[in-house]
Formats: sequence, structure tokens, C-alpha cells
Amino acid sequence: MSRMKRFFGTDGIRGTANVAPMTVEIAQKLGQAAGLHFKRGDHRHSVLLGKDTRLSGYMIESAMVSGFLSAGMDVTLVGPLPTPAIAMLTRSLRADLGVMISASHNPFGDNGIKLFGPDGFKLSDQDESEIEALMEKDLTAYLATPEHIGRASRLNDAAGRYIESAKASFPRKLRLDGMKIVIDCANGSAYRVAPTALWELGAEVIRIGCEPNGVNINEKCGSTHPEALCAAVVKHKADLGIALDGDADRVLIADETGRLIDGDQILALIAQSWAREGRLVGKAVVATVMSNMGLERFLENLGLNLERTAVGDRYVVERMLERQANIGGEQSGHMVLTDFATTGDGLIAALQILAVLVQDGRPASEVCRLFQPFPQKLKNVRYKGVCPLDVDEVKSRQADVERKLAGRGRLVLRKSGTEPLVRVMAEAEDANLVDEVVDQMCDVLEQVRVPA
Repeated sequence: MSRMKRFFGTDGIRGTANVAPMTVEIAQKLGQAAGLHFKRGDHRHSVLLGKDTRLSGYMIESAMVSGFLSAGMDVTLVGPLPTPAIAMLTRSLRADLGVMISASHNPFGDNGIKLFGPDGFKLSDQDESEIEALMEKDLTAYLATPEHIGRASRLNDAAGRYIESAKASFPRKLRLDGMKIVIDCANGSAYRVAPTALWELGAEVIRIGCEPNGVNINEKCGSTHPEALCAAVVKHKADLGIALDGDADRVLIADETGRLIDGDQILALIAQSWAREGRLVGKAVVATVMSNMGLERFLENLGLNLERTAVGDRYVVERMLERQANIGGEQSGHMVLTDFATTGDGLIAALQILAVLVQDGRPASEVCRLFQPFPQKLKNVRYKGVCPLDVDEVKSRQADVERKLAGRGRLVLRKSGTEPLVRVMAEAEDANLVDEVVDQMCDVLEQVRVPA
């Protein structure tokens, strides 16, 4: 039976800065425990450490550095860089471990820690459980002796290495000359590298959300607040808008009219392009249960399968590795293209879209909308105490709704991983039916009482 994890969630450790688990003490202990866990062999061990632009990043970074050094690991600091850059550089530098300090799309007051193994992939549940078990021990006897304490250094050309890696995903015969692109970096970790990569490929670049001050990350900008991007595209008469989130592992697109293009449409476009070029592996695309049925029908018409997973990019990656698929993602904008990256990479996904636009020659509004989404509705129901999803009354009503939707739509009930909420989502070709079944399920969930 697997051990219940105390600190790690679906995407590393996350919380309010200076409040457990995002405290100096826990960050230092995590550095010690992860360092000891990944010390395998007699070579000089190293960890690559990056962060986004949050003010609390300085605090967490310093604590983790001291923890790794005390465990006998050398630390290479790279400063603010996207999460996918940390994964890429971990592999490139043959590091034993990679660390990204970021709370992704969360407000600046939060922070988080994501760990990558030497292969550049996020850690398995087993690794996380073993690290937590070490964190609960007194590690004094296991720490490095004075002559084996680690050293810290800074990699000055880390940003340039990532830019070159991202540009390598763009077809060498193509350029972005003549294209005007708005890029919104959410005042986050890609504020330097993403605009530079686009400019080096020939685009005229309009930058917004590229002036981080430690407290404005994701504030009314980026992929979680794309209104500024859409307005800027129209104002500057741009060909395309690109919105990243705080750690640049997700992306949304705005076409030349300022209309938003979500992750499902992005998946459809890249899958269609790669299938035509013979680059799509396994005739499958991996997405989560939240992806629209319109995407599923579109892929079916191309002779492709949509493999669904639980919500979370780590589950998408796990299924991609199982199926040996090379395209996966989420409706929210996480795009995992394993030909180029081991985790979600917003910049690389955007470059794949731009490659299609350059080759096609038509505007984004015509190229990037490949299917009509089914009407979809999502509501949250807050509960107290025990989650009500296992109550017989809820299960019975869920079965009734699923019979009603059979062949016409879907119902998804899932517990939030961060709050006491049940998320109720339904979709079908009939919008009235969607409203009806979502309201029915919410009514049952709100009325049921679960004994403590």
C-alpha cells in the first residue's frame, strides 16, 4: 500500500509563502532529503535550481541551496527561467536533479517547488513518497562531512541555451519575417527568453507582461487573464497573440481578431499538422477528462484516438509514455510535445502553431479553429468534511444522468486537489441538456449530508 503524501500534491509542493509547507524550514529539509535521495554512485552530484519572478523565490531558493549543499550536492543557479527550461537543462547538464521554484499560474503570494529527475521528467509518486519519508527523519548523521559539502555556482548562459533549444523546434527552413506577434509573459519566468526567441526568428514583437517586480506575476495578465492580450492584438493589428503563465508551461493563443483559442484547439491543430507530415506517433493524442468532445470527434475524423486521463499534466505525460504518444495536453493550455520537451512548454507549443501559420498563409482565425466545441458547463460545489462522491444517493443520480447522456454527451465529477470542492462538468450537443444535468448533480451534491 502506497504511503499517504504529506507535502507533495499533483504538481509538486505549493502553498502560501512563509506558511507551511512553503516555509524556509521545510524548503531546507526538502533540499537535504531530495539531495540524499538522488545521491546515487560515487560521482560528484549536482542539482540545477531555477525559479520564476516571485518575491518569495529569493527566500525559498536560499533555503533549498543550503539544504542541497549540506547534503553534499553542488548547486547550479540559473535564476528566472521557464519550468520547461529547467527540465531541459537538467538533462543537458547531466544533473542528478532539477528544481523549479514556482507556483505556476497562482497569485504572487503563493509559491511552489517542482522536482525533476535526471531524465527531465517530473518525479514518480514513489520518489516523492521516499523523499517525504526522509524529511520526517533526523538527517544529521547522513549529511556531508565538512570536506564534502557542496559548492554553489551560477550558469550565466542558461537563458541562451534554452532559447536555442526552443528555436530548434521550429522548422529550420521557415522564418517569422513579416509577422507581428504580441507576447504576454505574465510578468513571469519567460519575460526575457520568449520575446527574444520570437525576435531572433524574424518576428516584430509587441511585449506585454514583461516587467516583473516580484509581486505582479499573473496579475491581470498571462494565460489566466488573457483580456489584455486580446485587446493588444486588436490595438496593434497583430497576426497573433501568445499568452504564457507565470512559469511558461502553458499557453493560450489569440487570433488576429482578438478571439481566444484554447488548449483543445491547439491540440487539434498540432495533431493535424504532425499527422499530415507523418510525425504523429501511435495515431493517438493524450488529453484529460476536461477536453471537449468536439476535439474527440475531430480527431476521430482524422483516424486518430483521443486518450483521456485524470486532470494534471503529470498524468498526461504518464499516459504518453505508456502509449509512446508524442502529443498531449490540457484544455487549460498545457502542451506536452515529447519530441522537444519532457514537460509542458508554452513557447515550443506556440512555435508549432506559428510554423503552421507561416506554411498555410491564411490568418489565424481561419487556421486555428478546426472544430465547433460542444456546449460545456462547469460548476463547483463546496462541501464540509468528507467528500460526498462516494455516497449512494450521489452515485445513483450520477448513473441516471450518464444514461440520459449516453451517446450524446459526458458527465465528469471530480474532487478538487486543492480545495473542498466537487467539480461538476457536463457537455453535449444540446446546451439545454447540459444545463439540466449539471444543475441536477449540483442540487444532489448540495443536499447530501455525509456522516463524519
